[in-house]
Amino acid sequence: MAKSPEEEHPQKVFGWAARDSSGSLSPFHFSRRENADGDVTIKVLYCGVCHSDLHSVKNEWGFTNYPIVPGHEIVGVVTKTGKSVTKFKEGDRVGVGVIVGSCNTCEPCQQDLENYCPKVIFTYNSLNHDYTKTYGGYSGMIVVDHRYVLRFPDNLPPDSGAPLLCAGITVYSPMKYYGMTEPGKHLGVAGLGGLGHIAVKIGKAFGLKVTVISTSPAKEEEAINRLGADSFVVSTDPAQLKAAMGTMDYIMDTVSAVHALAPLIGLLKLNGKLVTVGLPNKPLELPIFPLVLGRKLVGGSDIGGIKETQEMLDFCAKHNITSEIELIKMDYINTAMERLAKADVRYRFVIDVENSLSQ
Repeated sequence: MAKSPEEEHPQKVFGWAARDSSGSLSPFHFSRRENADGDVTIKVLYCGVCHSDLHSVKNEWGFTNYPIVPGHEIVGVVTKTGKSVTKFKEGDRVGVGVIVGSCNTCEPCQQDLENYCPKVIFTYNSLNHDYTKTYGGYSGMIVVDHRYVLRFPDNLPPDSGAPLLCAGITVYSPMKYYGMTEPGKHLGVAGLGGLGHIAVKIGKAFGLKVTVISTSPAKEEEAINRLGADSFVVSTDPAQLKAAMGTMDYIMDTVSAVHALAPLIGLLKLNGKLVTVGLPNKPLELPIFPLVLGRKLVGGSDIGGIKETQEMLDFCAKHNITSEIELIKMDYINTAMERLAKADVRYRFVIDVENSLSQ
């Protein structure tokens, strides 16, 4: 007979979980494994609320295994290390992102691309090597293989820095891979949400001209004056789209809702690149003629490996890049999810786990 989540492992933990596709989260008692020789035990301080959390708790992608404790933008403090761990010590400030394991032997793993491993283990809604479920950062503590723990730079605030562990690497990795970092080039950022506002900041740090492409005219002032964008295009305004046609070298499409790709492709120059990272829950229509006639590229990207995620954190620390956040208590999470579904957040909710997780 299968053990209950609370009896599965020796260490008792408290968090918040969704139990069905309503997505409603409530207090949840479960357990974590003991700290093994290669493990790091982490007290969770802060955890970002990613749009993936919303998709997952509502089973919008179709593979949620309930109960689910979300959260993969985790910043915390090391409370214990295994005897074979030399990189971290008790008291260190660390981060845990989207993945907590992989096979370590396949070609992607050998290339420091563990995120593309066929046997990747996600921080939540996945299975550990021992086939027990993984539970995320909406909880008081977590035990992680040290190879998937990140050093969190001292000068990054732990609350507003937490979203970098997913949102930051999600936009940083494709910019590096697709060569979208040449100073002076023109980057369009489609969607000004949790991913998009970080893409603006990272793009500016690379020396790019950055234009925000959004359906919300009300975001223009904030995009330019607060986030540092150079210009703004309202994607529902035909005149603005026409004026911007063929002006952009790259576009980072962060939109997570179903949307048209043709207008974005039209904004690209010859040899332009459109990279999509937003994960809508239904297929998008891709027009081929403008790709062929403009030798344009449409690509995708999924977070990044551990080595590159550390590189991204260090880059953001150097350039003082953090997320714009709204700090919340754990008992506000269901309201936060409702607001997130309506894009009513500037620009990332972060849970103050340490100060709000009462049993």
